[in-house]
Amino acid sequence: MAVRLALAVLSAGSALAHTCPGSGSYIHAKSETTVTVGKATCKAVQDEMLARVNGQESKAWHDPHNNGHYTLLSQGGSQLDFSRKTGNGQFTDKLTFTFKDETDSCEVSGCSESQGMSVGDFSTNYCNLRMLYCGSGEGCHPVTKDGQGVSVKETKVTSSVGASHDPSACLKTAAASLVV
Repeated sequence: MAVRLALAVLSAGSALAHTCPGSGSYIHAKSETTVTVGKATCKAVQDEMLARVNGQESKAWHDPHNNGHYTLLSQGGSQLDFSRKTGNGQFTDKLTFTFKDETDSCEVSGCSESQGMSVGDFSTNYCNLRMLYCGSGEGCHPVTKDGQGVSVKETKVTSSVGASHDPSACLKTAAASLVV
């Protein structure tokens, strides 16, 4: 009986676990999100993320969180891996997203970790994730037709000690460009 209970607890924990990219630094900032994207398949959500990253060069999209630059590291099945370098080129973070299709929606789990020593990240790791899945309702600018009109609900957000997750910090350059 105790063995069955332990197995049940372990399997339940693994179903909710995020896949994180890891960091070479023992002390680093990290953020994890679980998001439900309504009115979308996971393929459409992945396509939107890829369109945003690929749209940086053509200026179809830019990272509104301090003009960072995303790079696709790997793509396979239900997982996408990216890196993001800050606009000033000083810091690099790695991100991993996993996707699970649900009825009329896609559940997205994301994890972003700083690759150098950091504690206070001013919401950067959270924004790294949010800027790739947010919709127009959150002030973002979807690139694909399927990316428009989706509903986005963050169901869980956690950040490491010292890191934060403030959505208003994510649209810094977007807000600055609106000031006349």
